[in-house]
Amino acid sequence: QVQLVESGGGSVQAGGSLRLSCRASGDTFSTKSLAWFRQAPGEEREFVELLSQYNMSAYGDSVKSRFTISRDNTKNTVYLQMNNLKRDDKAVYYCFLEQFWGQGTQVTVSS
Repeated sequence: QVQLVESGGGSVQAGGSLRLSCRASGDTFSTKSLAWFRQAPGEEREFVELLSQYNMSAYGDSVKSRFTISRDNTKNTVYLQMNNLKRDDKAVYYCFLEQFWGQGTQVTVSS
């Protein structure tokens, strides 16, 4: 069983930045790929970004060039740096590892 705990969400004005964190339990973090998803009200959960254990990344089209995923294996933590936030980025953001999900962290963007 892996536990994932997200943090860093909040409210920001359009054009602003936030950095989300996701800390994982266990001792195999460095050998796993991790991903961020998001879900807006009334919408399906959407893929945001993935970072493999080889530091290869993949981005969803809606966030490319604005969001950056990174990881610190010494802290069992993956980060999502979000810049130039838009109102459409408002959602609950979830961390995903193997078949496990975090509880989510809310991001709100106002104009």
